[in-house]
Amino acid sequence: MVVVQGDSMSEENVVDHLIDKQKPAAAPVKSAVDKFQLLPEFLKVRGLVKQHLDSFNYFINTGIKKIVRANDRIVSTVDPSLYLRFTDVRIGKPSMVVDAISEQITPHMCRLSDTTYAAPILVNIEYISGSHGRKEKMIKNDVVIGRMPIMLRSCCCVLYGKNEAELARLGECPLDPGGYFVVKGTEKVILIQEQLSKNRIIIDNDKKGNINASVTSSTEATKSKTVILMEKEKMYLCLNQFAKKIPIMVVMKAMGMESDQEVVQMVGRDPRYSALLLPSIEECANHGVYTQQQALEYLEAMVKRSTYSSSSAEKQENRALAILRDVFIANVPVRKNNFRPKCIYVAVMLRRMMEAILNKDAMDDKDYVGNKRLELSGQLISLLFEDLFKTMITEVQKTADTLLVKQNRSSRFDFSQYIVRDSITNGLERALSTGNWDVKRFRMNRKGVTQVLARLSYMASLGHMTRISPQFEKSRKVSGPRALQPSQWGMLCPCDTPEGEACGLVKNLALMTHVTTDEEESPLISLCKCLGVEDLELLSGEELHTPNSFLVIFNGLILGKHRRPQQFANAMRKLRRAGKIGEFVSVFVNEKQRAVYIASDGGRVCRPLVIADKGVSRIKEHHMRELMDGARTFDDFLHEGLIEYLDVNEENNALIALYEWEATPETTHIEIEPFTILGVVAGLIPYPHHNQSPRNTYQCAMGKQAMGNIAYNQLGRMDSLLYLLVYPQRPLLTTRTIELVGYDKLGAGQNATVAVMSYSGYDIEDAIVMNKASLDRGFGRCIVLKKYTCTNQKYENGASDRILRPRKNEERERVLDDDGLAAPGEIIRHGDIYINKESPIETRGPLKSAAALADVKYRPCAQIFKGTEGESCVVDRVALCSDKNNNLCIKYKIRHTRRPEVGDKFSSRHGQKGVCGTIIQQEDFPFSERGICPDLIMNPHGFPSRMTVGKMIELLGGKAGVSCGRFHYGSAFGEPSGHADRVEAISETLVKHGFSYNGKDFIYSGITGCPLQAYIFMGPIYYQKLKHMVLDKMHARGSGPRVMLTRQPTDGRARNGGLRVGEMEKDCLVAYGTSMLLYERLMVSSDQFEAQVCRACGLLGYYNQKLKAAMCTTCKNGDKVSTMKLPYACKLLIQELQSMNIVPRLKLAEA
Repeated sequence: MVVVQGDSMSEENVVDHLIDKQKPAAAPVKSAVDKFQLLPEFLKVRGLVKQHLDSFNYFINTGIKKIVRANDRIVSTVDPSLYLRFTDVRIGKPSMVVDAISEQITPHMCRLSDTTYAAPILVNIEYISGSHGRKEKMIKNDVVIGRMPIMLRSCCCVLYGKNEAELARLGECPLDPGGYFVVKGTEKVILIQEQLSKNRIIIDNDKKGNINASVTSSTEATKSKTVILMEKEKMYLCLNQFAKKIPIMVVMKAMGMESDQEVVQMVGRDPRYSALLLPSIEECANHGVYTQQQALEYLEAMVKRSTYSSSSAEKQENRALAILRDVFIANVPVRKNNFRPKCIYVAVMLRRMMEAILNKDAMDDKDYVGNKRLELSGQLISLLFEDLFKTMITEVQKTADTLLVKQNRSSRFDFSQYIVRDSITNGLERALSTGNWDVKRFRMNRKGVTQVLARLSYMASLGHMTRISPQFEKSRKVSGPRALQPSQWGMLCPCDTPEGEACGLVKNLALMTHVTTDEEESPLISLCKCLGVEDLELLSGEELHTPNSFLVIFNGLILGKHRRPQQFANAMRKLRRAGKIGEFVSVFVNEKQRAVYIASDGGRVCRPLVIADKGVSRIKEHHMRELMDGARTFDDFLHEGLIEYLDVNEENNALIALYEWEATPETTHIEIEPFTILGVVAGLIPYPHHNQSPRNTYQCAMGKQAMGNIAYNQLGRMDSLLYLLVYPQRPLLTTRTIELVGYDKLGAGQNATVAVMSYSGYDIEDAIVMNKASLDRGFGRCIVLKKYTCTNQKYENGASDRILRPRKNEERERVLDDDGLAAPGEIIRHGDIYINKESPIETRGPLKSAAALADVKYRPCAQIFKGTEGESCVVDRVALCSDKNNNLCIKYKIRHTRRPEVGDKFSSRHGQKGVCGTIIQQEDFPFSERGICPDLIMNPHGFPSRMTVGKMIELLGGKAGVSCGRFHYGSAFGEPSGHADRVEAISETLVKHGFSYNGKDFIYSGITGCPLQAYIFMGPIYYQKLKHMVLDKMHARGSGPRVMLTRQPTDGRARNGGLRVGEMEKDCLVAYGTSMLLYERLMVSSDQFEAQVCRACGLLGYYNQKLKAAMCTTCKNGDKVSTMKLPYACKLLIQELQSMNIVPRLKLAEA
C-alpha cells in the first residue's frame, strides 16, 4: 500500500522536483507573487484616503500652531503696555454646547440632526489687565476662539483608532473611509486641487511665441509672480508693481551688479550666451543707466503710484529697492541688504532662457506631473484659518482701542472678554458649505472647492475622495492638459476620467499614490552643507558654471554647487533609506540642466517601489513570511531600506522593472504590483487589459452610478435620496483591488446568467431581453428611499405652527396617526397628506400674551405627498429632532420598491450599457441541456466593434468559478504574477466539469422545443443596475399649468411641463410644408389669444364689457376695430416695445 502511495506522486511533481534541484544557487529564490501582501499592508497604514487625513492631521498638529505662533500678540495702539499673547493652541474633542453644557458629539448624530461636526479651538493666553494705573499679568487656559470642523477619521475625530465593534456602537460603517466633513448635516469633500508648483523656474512660450521664464513665489509673508521675457532679442522683467516692462540689465544694476562683465560671467562665458545678452546690455546703456544709483532712479520712475497712499510723500522714496527686496523673486531671501543670491538666481533664469532659445528641448512642459503640486484639504483650510485668525486679531484690537479711548471708564479693562468666537466658526463653516474660498489676503478666489459626497454607491464615494480638480476651466478646448501624460504612470489612473467637457482634466489618484506634506527645511539645508555643497557666497560669477560641477537647488532655492553630483545624490538617498531624513524627500539629478534638485515640499505625488541592487530585489522570502505572520509592518520595510517612495522627478533617475525576472543589472527598482497603476474605480473591471481603452473609461463613469449597498449603516441614515439593491451579490470573477477596497463586502450588482444570442428583435442596439421568472425571484430589484422634511416654525409674535389630529373618515388623511404625523409602515399614495399642519395667519408684530395666543386664527397648510400616479410607497421611518433654532423638525423616509421594467438601464463591468428591451415569460426562454435558463439575453452584435474581450473571459471565468466553487481572479496585467486566471486554465476547469472548453452550450428553443442550430455562449456575468430608471424620466402632458407672464406651458418634468417644438423642429415642419400643423403646435396648443386691433392706427385696443363693444384706446372710438388671434407672447412683445417708445403697427387684410 505504501508503494502505491509513493507511486501516485504524479509525473508533474517529479519534474518540478528535478527542476528545483537544477536551479543555480546564486539566483535569489523568489517568485513575484509574494510581494502582493505589501498592498493590503500599505492600505492598512495609508488607507484609501490617507492623503486627505495626513494633510488635515499635519494642519491640526503643526500648521495651526505655526499660524498662531506667527501672529501671537495683540497690542493696543492707545496704550502699548496693554497686550494679549497666545501661548499655545490646540483642538479639543468634538463637542457641542447645548444649554450651556458641553456634550460630546459623534458624526452620525450630526448627520441626523443637521449640525456641523466640529471641535473647539482652545488657546492659552496671557494678558495684562489694568485699571487706574494698576497693571497685572493674568493667565487663562483653554479659551475657546472658535470651532473647527473636523474631518472624519482624522486624529481629533471620535472614530480615530476604533475597531469594528466600537464603530458599530457609534453608528458608523467600518468600511467608510472618512476624509470628509459633516457640515450642517451634509457630507462635504474638499477636492484635491491641482496647481503648478511654486518657487520653481518654468520656461514657457507666451501667446506671441516669445520665450519667458516665470517664478511664482510663495512665502509666509508674500505671494508674487515674476516673469522675465524675451522680446525682439531684448530681455525684460514684468512685475505687477512696475507700470512697464523693465530692461533686465537695469534690474541687475539696481541690485548692485554694476559691471556688465560680471553679469556675462554669471550667465556663462560661452560666446553664444554673451551674443544673446548683448542687445539687453546696449539697451541699458541707451537709457543712460550705468550705476546702481541711476538704475534705482530709473526704476523709481516706473513704480506704479498707488492712489490712496499719496498723502505720505516720505514713503514714496526708495520704493524701488523695497520692491526688489520683498516682491521680486520673493522666495529668495535678502539678508542685511545682500542682493547677491538674487542676482545669481536671475542669472540662472537668464541662462535657462538662453538654453531654451538655442535648444528647444529645454522648454518646460506645464502638463508634466513633476511640475504639478496637489493642494489638499489641510493647506486650503490653513489658508482660510490664517485669514480668519488675522481678521479676528484686528477686530479685537479695534474693540479694545475704542474702549480705551473713552477716558472715564471705571471698570478694569480685561482683554480676554473681547475675543470674538463667531467670526472663525462662521467663516470656516461658510467656506465648507458653499465651496467658495474667498481669501482677499492671498488674492484667492475659487469656486466649487467642496462638493457634496456622492453616496450613490460605495464606489461613488471612494472615487469622489480620490478625485483631482483641475486648475483650468473646462470650457477651453485645449488638448495638451487633457492628454494622457507618460509621467502619470503609477501616480494617476489612466482610465478614470469623465467623458465630455471635463475629459482628461478631472483625474483620479492611482491605488498606491501618496501625496506628501511639508517637511522641516533647515536641517536638510545644513545636511546638504555637510555633504559638500559649496556656498554661493564664496563663488565668483566665473565659477558658477564651471564644466565639472552641478548647481544644488533645494525647494527652488539655489543652495550652491557640488563637484560630484552623483556621489552627493547617492549619499542623500542612503540617508533617506536609513531613515535619517524624511522618507518623502526626493533627490533628482538633472543632467540636461546640470543641477541637482532636492524637494521636501508638500503636494508632490509619490509611490512606493521595491529597491533592487544590481537588479536583485532587496525583499526576500523571509521578509514576506514575517509580514504574513504580522511580525513586521509596511513601515518596517521603509525603515530598513527595502522599499522607498519615489516622486515623478526621481523616477527619471531610476530604471524600474515591472517584474523581478525582467530586471537587468542596471535596474534600480522593481514595481510592487503592476495593477496599482489603476485607481480604485478602475480596479473593479476584470481583465481590463483585454478591453479597448475607452470601454474602461465608460465603466469608470458607470460604476459610480450602480445601485448596491452604500455602507453598513445605510438603513440608519437619512439621506435625501438613497438607491439600494435588494439582493446585492459579490462578483464571481473578482480582482485584487475589489478585495483591497472592500467592494466584495458592499457589492453593487448581481451575477446574471447571460446567453449571447439574438432573440425576439427587442434586443437591437444593446437592448437586453430579461427573464420574467428571474425578476420575480428578485433579480435587479431595488429600493428608493426619499427624505421629506418639515419644521414646526415659531414666529416672532410668539405664535407657532400646530399639528392637528386627523379627521376620521377623510380618505386623504388615512395614513396619519393620532398625533397628526404619518405612521411608519403605512402605505402612502400620490396626493395623501403626511402631516396635518396649520400655520397662524398673523406672524408679525409684538409678543402676545398666553391669553391672546389662545384665539389666534390658523390656516391649514397640510403637507401633501407627491409621488408617481398609481405607485404605492411605504413610510419607512419618521424621525423627530430639533434644529438649531430649537424648532421641532420632522423627517420622513419614504420607501419605494421597484422591480426592473422595460427601459431601465443595466450595464456589465465593461462599459456595455443597455436598456431592458422586453420581459419574456420563462417558458418561452431558451434553456440548456442541463436545464439552465439564462436571466438575460444579450445581442452578440455588442462584441465585434467594442472589442470587450474582457467580458468574454469574465463569462468563462464565472462559469468555471461556479462549477468548481472558487472565486476566479481577473486583475489587470495579472497573468504573469498569478493574479489573473489564464484562459487555458479556465478552459481546462470547464472541460473537467463537463462543459465545452469555449464556454458554449447546447441550447433548446423555448418556443418549439427543438435544439438551436448553433452552440450558444452562455455563463454568468456581473451586471449592475444603474440609477437611471424609466419611472423617474417618463414624461408626457395634455393640458396643464402655464407661466403667468407669457401664458405658455411651463417647462420641465418637475413642473409638469409641455413638450417644446423648438427652432429645429419648426424648420422640419416648414420643410414638409405642413402649415396647419405648425399653426396648431405653435399657437393653438400654446398661447392663443384674441386681441382687438384698430385698422386705422394699427395698435391694440380692448373689449369694453359694459358697452359690449370693442374700443381703440388711441383713436378713442371703436369704429374700425377687428378681432384677431395671435400668440399671447406676440401681444406681450408689442406692448413691451410700446413701453420703450417703439410703435409696432399691425396692418390687417381681410381673411
